[in-house]
Amino acid sequence: MTATCTRQDDRLIFAGTLDRAAVATLWPQLQPAIAGTRHFDLTAVTRVDSAGLALLAELAALAGGVHVHGRPAGLDELRTAYRLQDDLSFAA
Repeated sequence: MTATCTRQDDRLIFAGTLDRAAVATLWPQLQPAIAGTRHFDLTAVTRVDSAGLALLAELAALAGGVHVHGRPAGLDELRTAYRLQDDLSFAA
């Protein structure tokens, strides 16, 4: 499934697989949409790879912190491997 992202109020709603191909497509459209975002909804995401996690972490940093909803396959394992907290910020 092709990855998509829509904005609803202060929430970015992701769907599909967040992988390297998705990052190349989503990054340009998400940079201007990140201002004011406070939530990432990942409940419709099927899988995240390291490129997808990097996208989410960078967007979370640009937003100044977010609440993440949903735990797609790969997210927790990669988050632990890269020492990212639940909000996708780096653990001290």
